[in-house]
Amino acid sequence: MEKGRLEAFSDGVLAIIITIMVLELHVPHGDHWEALKPLWPVFLSYVMSFIYVGIYWNNHHHFLRMAEVVSGRVLWANLHLLFWLSLMPAATGWMGENHFATLPVAVYGVVLLMCALAWLPLQYSLIAANGGKTSELAQALGSDGKGKVASVVYLMGILLAFVAPWISCALYATVAAMWFIPDRRIESRIMK
Repeated sequence: MEKGRLEAFSDGVLAIIITIMVLELHVPHGDHWEALKPLWPVFLSYVMSFIYVGIYWNNHHHFLRMAEVVSGRVLWANLHLLFWLSLMPAATGWMGENHFATLPVAVYGVVLLMCALAWLPLQYSLIAANGGKTSELAQALGSDGKGKVASVVYLMGILLAFVAPWISCALYATVAAMWFIPDRRIESRIMK
């Protein structure tokens, strides 16, 4: 199967996710700086989630750029990833509206962890559909240590949310910073 429809569908879903998240940002009531104060938690949670969705979109683009074909397994794995990403607006809104309270921060971490874990079947099914372990995509990925570290940090963030939610948020932001630059393993091969 050609990959164009998968890319177009995924791009549309990710655009809708971002649109839903931005709708949580309400117009301030008042024309002074104090009117913005109640919006900061919602705005900060939006910024973090916007960056995360952008990271997934960017890496998704790079992965599919290296792939020549997709299979039925790839389509289902992609839907699995999109399912978890589609929960991002609800988790983001809940965390922001509740000023980074314990349970919303933990649930946000669960959504982040599930997105990361959902990436793995997509990654493996794309590799399988495009030549297996000897494919250029598999060679570019290597052992994927960064992905494994990210999952461990998410798990730590979930657990630490019950001790100090701000530490969890710092851990989630750290993972976002790790992935903010597109995956160089893939990008270096695309730019050849």
